[in-house]
Amino acid sequence: MENTEINNTPENENVNFESRLDLSKLQESILDIKAELGSVIVGQEKMIDQLLVAFLSNGHVLLEGVPGVAKTITAKLLAKTLQIGFSRIQFTPDLMPSDILGTSVFDLKKSEFEFKKGPIFSNLILIDEINRAPAKTQAALFEVMEERQITIDGSTYILETPFLVIATQNPIEQEGTYRLPEAQLDRFLFKISIDYPKLSEEIMIIQREHLLQDQGKLQNIKTLLSADEIKHYQSLVKQILVEQNLLEYIAKIVINTRENAFLYLGASPRASIAILNAAKGFAAIRGRDFVTPEDIKEAAVPVLQHRVIVTPEREMEGITSVEIIKQILEAVEIPR
Repeated sequence: MENTEINNTPENENVNFESRLDLSKLQESILDIKAELGSVIVGQEKMIDQLLVAFLSNGHVLLEGVPGVAKTITAKLLAKTLQIGFSRIQFTPDLMPSDILGTSVFDLKKSEFEFKKGPIFSNLILIDEINRAPAKTQAALFEVMEERQITIDGSTYILETPFLVIATQNPIEQEGTYRLPEAQLDRFLFKISIDYPKLSEEIMIIQREHLLQDQGKLQNIKTLLSADEIKHYQSLVKQILVEQNLLEYIAKIVINTRENAFLYLGASPRASIAILNAAKGFAAIRGRDFVTPEDIKEAAVPVLQHRVIVTPEREMEGITSVEIIKQILEAVEIPR
């Protein structure tokens, strides 16, 4: 009887909940941002969720869709809701690495070279039509996207946090484009594919555009979060609880991509870490301080679809990486 009474004391109850995270403000902020984005963007709830999860997980995003499906405006809207630096870089075939990173300029007064920072030195970077620039320009992003730093002329420059790259590309038009190398694709946490809107959504888009008249789409968007708040939320997301059996579940999914006969190239350990971080993000925006198998499954497709390569035989049959990933998720046993 004495043991039972001790186990039920309020002190022990407090110990049990000591590690719980207060995600109420984070969830409230996410809902406010979604409301602001939803005032302009019609539909695309899944895309907006994934974009916000990537931001909370401190990961970069590749937005893929045909022209006119609001890729660029979504990134600009997100930037408007955040009190951080924003920079837009339009990738073109003649763009040089120095146009992105910056260059050393000789100062006649000081008789020495001075480094002039490029547009990459900001917090939220929109790279429009990333596949328009040649390989040497794309390669300039390798270090900054992975290590959040730039090394030029023997000097290393650390970028301010938060730092997020949102890149857009058109999957259809191939003329005048350069295929993104696997090394760069692997640096994107998510690849988000944006589809055409449904009929009801298309009608609403037209109605909103008609009502806007002379007003700009970004005119009434509120600024909601500061850089310090973003860093605090990103720190909270890292503390989301993940059980050991769920870590093993992530590993099994990724290992399966390497052993799958339909895939020429499987996912790297970076993909395992990306699924882990993204799953924490999905848990956080839903107000949970622990990850579930559903969070992992929801993160797996946008994390893996651009990291694996379908064999030429299966690609000729019309089988996509998304279909294969979904088959893997069905085949791997869900931990209970």
